[in-house]
Amino acid sequence: MKTEKFPSKKSIALLLDPDKAKGDSLPDILKIAVKCNPDYILAGGSLTFSGIDNMIDAVKRLCSIPVVLFPGNLLQLTHKADIIMLLSLISGRNPELLIGNHVIAAPFLKNDREKIVPVGYILVSCGAKTSVEYVSQTEAIPSNKPDIVVATALAGEMLGLKMIYLEAGSGATKPVPSEIVKAVRENISIPIAVGGGIKKKKEIEDIYKAGADLIILGNSCEKDPGLLSDACRIRDSFRNN
Repeated sequence: MKTEKFPSKKSIALLLDPDKAKGDSLPDILKIAVKCNPDYILAGGSLTFSGIDNMIDAVKRLCSIPVVLFPGNLLQLTHKADIIMLLSLISGRNPELLIGNHVIAAPFLKNDREKIVPVGYILVSCGAKTSVEYVSQTEAIPSNKPDIVVATALAGEMLGLKMIYLEAGSGATKPVPSEIVKAVRENISIPIAVGGGIKKKKEIEDIYKAGADLIILGNSCEKDPGLLSDACRIRDSFRNN
């Protein structure tokens, strides 16, 4: 799959954590995914107790949905994904997540350059402190500071990043406000992904209307498999309009 087509307009991704999507649960999750037809499977998580290669191999055996690596740490690097998100946590000031880890990863990924999409990762505070904040030792941008989110996204685009990912984080009590998504969309030209805290059809509709290109669903689909089906139907309605 060519990275210049990632993400396609108005697309849906299902995020699978290798520590949760394993054993008998993975085939069940993928049966639902194949039926609903999301555009991508994202593979990754904040911590690593299970090998990501095994999960990606299993996903590819069970379905043909493109796999996108969403690495939570250096232990999750792999050549097996179809697309690799090279994440820069531009909302924080941890130098390891701005350039340090990238230097370590570069020799491993040097032959995968055609798969790599440089992504500006922006954490937006949307309720309880998330795993990403704790593990990354950074603070999320408060959701009542849209000007800081916009300026950060603008800086990411000016630095040459190819996508901005607005993330409420795993365990967020609510998603990134659609007003923030809209403000970012009005100021940058590169694709916008939005994830974390999305639990309702109305939230998906509002985020798409605000200008998101890619919506990423994770824990909410494990608790409510119907949400993925609803999300894909909403995606199709936006594509057809």
